Amino acid sequence: MKSNLKIAVTLIICVLAIACNKDKNQEKINGDKNQLTQIFPKGEKGSKDLFTGNAYNTGLVDADSVFTTAVGNVYFQPGARSNWHSHPSGQILIITDGVGYHQIEGRPVEIIKKGDVIKCPPNVRHWHGASADVGLQQLYIVPNTEKGIVNWNEAVTDKLYQSAK
Repeated sequence: MKSNLKIAVTLIICVLAIACNKDKNQEKINGDKNQLTQIFPKGEKGSKDLFTGNAYNTGLVDADSVFTTAVGNVYFQPGARSNWHSHPSGQILIITDGVGYHQIEGRPVEIIKKGDVIKCPPNVRHWHGASADVGLQQLYIVPNTEKGIVNWNEAVTDKLYQSAK
């Protein structure tokens, strides 16, 4: 199983390297620092029951019997964030553009930005999303999906979110 995850992560890194090197000037779309470089399609708008604000998800790799790993892309518009949630086998986030916040329950809110890699431990509540002024684009990797994918909880309060600024 670990070798399958390594293969999936290696594949994602290769895809990102190719996509990011296609045109270095794409990072400055229209000179707007708040405009993100889109690597993957925007995807479907996330449910209001699971996200605050506008977040869009697109699956990239569906888990199967060989690769028991789900991979996808989420684009959070400024101010958007996930609810508190956990993953039975943990989650890896690769931030591909923008600025945002991430918090593991019981720890301080962290600022996350393009190039950061975050490991969310198994069965530990956390949330993540865009900053108030700049969107966030991330790849998510959920390994060992045979154990389950995600357990959703309550929304992150505005007070907690605003404390991250």
